[in-house]
Amino acid sequence: MDVSCHSLIRMARLAVPMMTQGGTLFAMSYHGAQKVVPNYNMMGPVKAALEAVCRYLAYELGPQGIRVHAISPGPLKTRAASGLKDFELMLNEAAQRAPVGELVDITDVGFACAYLATPYARRITGGTVYVDGGVNIMA
Repeated sequence: MDVSCHSLIRMARLAVPMMTQGGTLFAMSYHGAQKVVPNYNMMGPVKAALEAVCRYLAYELGPQGIRVHAISPGPLKTRAASGLKDFELMLNEAAQRAPVGELVDITDVGFACAYLATPYARRITGGTVYVDGGVNIMA
């Protein structure tokens, strides 16, 4: 909880004074915040809390022109993910279930964040943006 939630609040407190022209803050979440994901364990409730922190920060910082987004990528091959039990199975299942027919990668997440940081997304804030090839819409 300290690393995933409280650190975002602390970082925002330090960043806001430097964001005199507005800006955008991002946090990384995961589908396990909304639905039960086997073997994700306590990180699910922690990510749910992180998404709530993003909503409250968006509300509090919006008048200063600062937008806040939770980004929820699909399974990504990262060092942290490699420690999850049956991660390769999770990757294969996600690729099969994704309406776009393939997994996302870190570049896809970067593109979404880049868009959200531009004026093209100036009226988007406080939500969770899924960058998962559509896996989150599947039953």
